[in-house]
Amino acid sequence: MKVAIIGLGSVGSAVATAIKNTGLVHEMVLFDRDGVRAMAAAADLGHASAFSFDVKITAANSYREIRGSEIVVIAAGANQKPGQTRTDLLAANADVIRDIIPRVMANTDPKTVKIIVVTNPLDVMVMLARDLSGLPAARVIGTGTMLDSARLRTILARQFDVSPMSINAYVLGEHGDSSVVNWGSICIGAIPLNDFCKSTKLPLPQTTRRTIEHRVHNAAYEIIQGRGATWDGIAAAVNDLLRCIINDEKRILTVSCVATKTNVAMSRPAIVGHDGVITVLTPRLLPMESRALQNCARIIKKNYNNI
Repeated sequence: MKVAIIGLGSVGSAVATAIKNTGLVHEMVLFDRDGVRAMAAAADLGHASAFSFDVKITAANSYREIRGSEIVVIAAGANQKPGQTRTDLLAANADVIRDIIPRVMANTDPKTVKIIVVTNPLDVMVMLARDLSGLPAARVIGTGTMLDSARLRTILARQFDVSPMSINAYVLGEHGDSSVVNWGSICIGAIPLNDFCKSTKLPLPQTTRRTIEHRVHNAAYEIIQGRGATWDGIAAAVNDLLRCIINDEKRILTVSCVATKTNVAMSRPAIVGHDGVITVLTPRLLPMESRALQNCARIIKKNYNNI
């Protein structure tokens, strides 16, 4: 399996490291417009092969080098700065995607290539990448709310002192400020959340739920304020999505892809395998969650229309 990563800023570099350390791929191409940066990243990561998996890592500042890649990860573009929202990046990153996608398509096989989008505002960039590439929606996939959902599971795990692996909990809709915590479908083990709270005598009142929602929605802003950018969490999400595709695992992930009926990209639980998104699922939603998701769709569509 050959994978190309486009853009070697903090996120792209972290993605490359995460992928390399799993041994999932035999070859990675690290592309950046700055050829010196690409060469340095490839050399540094290549040296790590002596300590783990031996992956062929190639630096590139020409798109010809990505030929033969079955998966292309788009991590290029401006990152949020303290005080910015993801939507503030809309115009600048739309231009980045407009430049990248035609070049990617000219150097990959349109019958098989899968594109993973990481660039923010993510759902709009997924829509733009899909339109520019002409690929089936199933093969243009954003990491969506995978990281948001991981943050939710981690917070709940600490709240109840159980492993995050035992929690099924999803954040849906926009990877942004209008995302929706899907309280209606949360289970711990096989037990619905409210039943679990009763069984364990660990209540989760509405005030606590609102605090958890606030923490999920603001996690990125807090990390950016203290660190300048987020990269470890999103790199882990990309790697998890990549593993699901490469191994044809058919796991359920909250990825973003363009829906056939609405022509809008946003995150819902989806079965993901070798050919990308297989089936998009509709979880149990509380009435207010359904309304909030409709609002998400309006926001994403409005932002897409603005570009």
